[in-house]
Amino acid sequence: MKIQHLKLLNFRNYEKIELNFSQNYNIIYGNNGVGKTNLVESIYVLALTKSFRGSVDKVLIMNNKDVCRVEGTVQDKYENKYKVIIKDGGKRVKINNTKVDKLSDYISKISVVLFNPDDLRFIKDSPSVRRKAIDLEISQINNIYLKHLNTYNKLLKQRNMYLKTTNINANASSEYLDILTGKLVESGEKVYLSRKKYIDLLNERIGSIYNSICGIDDLKLEYVSDYKNFDREKILNKYKENLNRDIILGKTGFGVHHDDFRFKFMGYNIKDYGSEGQQKNAIIAIKFTELEIFYQIRGNYPILILDDLFSELDRFKINNILNLINDDIQTFITTTDIDKISEEILSKSKLFEVDDGYVRED
Repeated sequence: MKIQHLKLLNFRNYEKIELNFSQNYNIIYGNNGVGKTNLVESIYVLALTKSFRGSVDKVLIMNNKDVCRVEGTVQDKYENKYKVIIKDGGKRVKINNTKVDKLSDYISKISVVLFNPDDLRFIKDSPSVRRKAIDLEISQINNIYLKHLNTYNKLLKQRNMYLKTTNINANASSEYLDILTGKLVESGEKVYLSRKKYIDLLNERIGSIYNSICGIDDLKLEYVSDYKNFDREKILNKYKENLNRDIILGKTGFGVHHDDFRFKFMGYNIKDYGSEGQQKNAIIAIKFTELEIFYQIRGNYPILILDDLFSELDRFKINNILNLINDDIQTFITTTDIDKISEEILSKSKLFEVDDGYVRED
């Protein structure tokens, strides 16, 4: 999968630009604060319709403008044109100038794997951050998963609302609550099995990739779930055991919405015992493992974005990482210092110098 052409209108600090990219390496360089990350962010928005920075959509629109637009020509099995239009009141997406009504039908058409310094939040922050990251990667591979996840979240919301109703009204129908719980378990099983399959695929490869980066192969991602070793009858009994507590609290205290994922390095939780460098290498390893899983399932590689990856790495580590990238992967690298990149890589790269909203193609 390759993005051939990108066109931006009023996106962040880019008023109007058009760029053509290399099928291999694209190196985006310049001083801090000039818009390098904004540029790769636009590619991410084109793929997933939202920013990786956690920003609300309207901040993507240039100051004093009403709308921004990201357009791209992407070559997969066929060449297609994609468009994301963002206004203060919402956003629209199009494929080949045809409006797509559901974002879930648009997401997964363009696949992107991103490394950004904020990805360390996957290790350091709450389980919800880790669930969101894993869900996003699975959804890019299979948009059916996104539909299962949306169904689960809707049922969870309905059950929680009815728990609150039951707390207020003792005569509320227990039969309806049982129906909601049964549907929630059925939907939760689909989410659990998809997550488990994905984590199993990660663990088949992540150790060897971690070894390629830093010479140690003992890295695993542990999946922690209430649905572990799924047994429908036992899980339904668990909901019954927790029912009084759920009614009092007005929320469901058991289910895949509490799932967590933990990096284990040499048997220890890397969040508690790993150094900053080990944590960063673990995140890099999972990103490159995701590339291989995409290829195994989809038959092609996603677009790879390495945003400010090299700021704290020595030349040896940088070259180890770049050696993991084969020529079939279109790669975007942002950096303030192209001198850290080997001549071999530079010779295969297209360079883009960024200076406060302007881009010069070398």
